[in-house]
Amino acid sequence: MPTDSASGTVALAFSGGLDTTVCVSLLKDEYGYDEVIGVTVDVGQPDYEFAEAEETAEALGVEQYVVDATADFADRCLQAVKANADYQGYPLGTALARPVIAKAILDVAEEQGCSGVAHGCTGKGNDQLRFESVWRDSDLDVIAPVRELGLTREWENEYAKEKGLPVEGGNGGRYSIDTNLWSRSIEGSELEDPSTIPEDDIYKWTENPSGKDAELVEIAFEAGEAVAVDGDHLGTVALIERLNEQAGAHGIGRTDMMEDRMLGLKVRENYEHPAATVLLTAHEALEGLVLTQEERSFKAQVDQQWSQKAYEGLVDAPLVSALEAFIDETNERATGTVTVKLEGGHCRPVSRESEYAVYSESAASFDEEDVTGGITQQDATGVAKYHGFQSRLANRILADAKQEAPVTDGGQAAGDESGSTSSEE
Repeated sequence: MPTDSASGTVALAFSGGLDTTVCVSLLKDEYGYDEVIGVTVDVGQPDYEFAEAEETAEALGVEQYVVDATADFADRCLQAVKANADYQGYPLGTALARPVIAKAILDVAEEQGCSGVAHGCTGKGNDQLRFESVWRDSDLDVIAPVRELGLTREWENEYAKEKGLPVEGGNGGRYSIDTNLWSRSIEGSELEDPSTIPEDDIYKWTENPSGKDAELVEIAFEAGEAVAVDGDHLGTVALIERLNEQAGAHGIGRTDMMEDRMLGLKVRENYEHPAATVLLTAHEALEGLVLTQEERSFKAQVDQQWSQKAYEGLVDAPLVSALEAFIDETNERATGTVTVKLEGGHCRPVSRESEYAVYSESAASFDEEDVTGGITQQDATGVAKYHGFQSRLANRILADAKQEAPVTDGGQAAGDESGSTSSEE
């Protein structure tokens, strides 16, 4: 909460939008800090966002630090692919970016001798938790003006007007939009009504696929990480950018959902994630080829746990390290190529190859009798006899027991006189 005793310098997660612009003034006027520095972290946002942040920082007289964390974020995205990560059906994006951003801001704060770190998140969303899970492991004060002061957008706009704060530069329109290399989220305004059908203009990464010819794309993996598209070996960032454009042209990677946030609120969210959709689809298809049935079954549980911790922003939890040990071990064999078909807003695997394939064509073939390992069709006879034996036995015993139970004319078993008439009658 605000205190007159605060002093020194505070590092603010700075975007140049309404929330962070207002926070600059509040951190000085209400919290008593002598200086506010802005830290803008690059995780793949469009260039205009950096230009707006720089313009706003200059107008506010705030020293701005820009940190390029795109490589770190891209690595986190590829780890998410290895974990087949999603939350309630959509690929994680913002959740993966926030800890990367928080760590970069903390590094700057410590380097600059700050006494505190601050963000402009509300008390209703997930991001406050993701930022602070990183920051609260430090000795710095953690300040959240919007949450602590119970601010609304209406109040912030009035405050900015009274103070003459430059909020136009960071005006993103009526929607709240978060963009990074991996995904683009759109929320707010009329989209908060679950019955509202969004206009196509909310989407920027994905096109209407009507009339677009289908396209085959080959993804090459090494130890679970995508390394090439159609034979072109690319760096991680370039590979993701290419697939965002290529798959987005087919309308692939749109999600419109009701999402359950960590605080229990249910919200309507719209997402775009073309590259994520393609890479997750291809990777899961490759795992289906190279992992055993038991590994796939157990890994599904591991992946779900990893995804949950990633959604919460707790990527440094000891559990995550243990989960990643299993994920990385199984992905040592996830080397090969998968061809996916991009068509009509959908992506599906149509071909996969790997030297580690747990597959025998002769064993699976309907056309061959002598197969790998000396297995023949007749060998399955014994298995077929035992398959379901216990269930058949249990059903037979139950049926016999029902037949043997004596029943009176009135429908009651013998010995039950509740339905009998008097002997005198």
